[in-house]
Amino acid sequence: WFVIPGINLSVQPAELAKYALIIAVAAMVVRFGHERMQSFRRGIVPILMLMAPLAVLLLLQPNFSMLVSLAIACFAMLVMSGMRWLQIGVLLGAGVGVGSALMFARGYREDRVSGFLDPWNDPSAHQLRQSLIAFGSGGIWGQGLGASRQKFLFLPYGESDMIFAIIAEELGLVGAAALVLAYVFLFSRCYRVAMRCPDVGGSLLAAGCTTLLAIQTVINMGVATGLLPTTGQTLPFISFGSTSIVVCLAVIGLILNVSRSCN
Repeated sequence: WFVIPGINLSVQPAELAKYALIIAVAAMVVRFGHERMQSFRRGIVPILMLMAPLAVLLLLQPNFSMLVSLAIACFAMLVMSGMRWLQIGVLLGAGVGVGSALMFARGYREDRVSGFLDPWNDPSAHQLRQSLIAFGSGGIWGQGLGASRQKFLFLPYGESDMIFAIIAEELGLVGAAALVLAYVFLFSRCYRVAMRCPDVGGSLLAAGCTTLLAIQTVINMGVATGLLPTTGQTLPFISFGSTSIVVCLAVIGLILNVSRSCN
């Protein structure tokens, strides 16, 4: 975070940088054209070189989960740009290999994986255990809006990374399922915009932004439910954080702007 002096406001530059990269990748694909994008050396490599500095900075923070989200979104955009199947296979294999190596490059990441595999006995899985307790306490209908007990210092980061667990505790399975369906509806409409846009750049921009929002949502919910190893990702439009909410709303504004050119 960068703190802006004088107004006591903190900004997370990575939130801005990842969508700036999405815009830059879309612009490069349009500039290169379909024929050049089918060449690995002339089309794919320059885009990978564009991504490399941001990837290094995210690793130095460290923010591995954001790097994974961004890599998946950019990969989806490259697939849409007309890559050959061999190129898709090479990039996918290299991405999985490098990602797996980076996951075990730091000791705390190994602890998170071990806690994910055995949350009830691993001492490093305290956050996941408290999240699962919140889900269990919520039951079908929940404890009631504002009646969560886990948010009182039991569940770390209940206002941001683990907000989905608090929602499930207060609104139950019904409320959590309704939220999931709301996200599915939102992202399906955004992808519809991407598919119907006649402009290649607009289509790639909408698809990349939607994919990044969707992956971030899946990671947040997957961590809270124990389907993914614990990591820090905000839940779009809901988690506490001024930078996150402002950027997410701006991204929806971009997608709405793209939708104006749809048939």
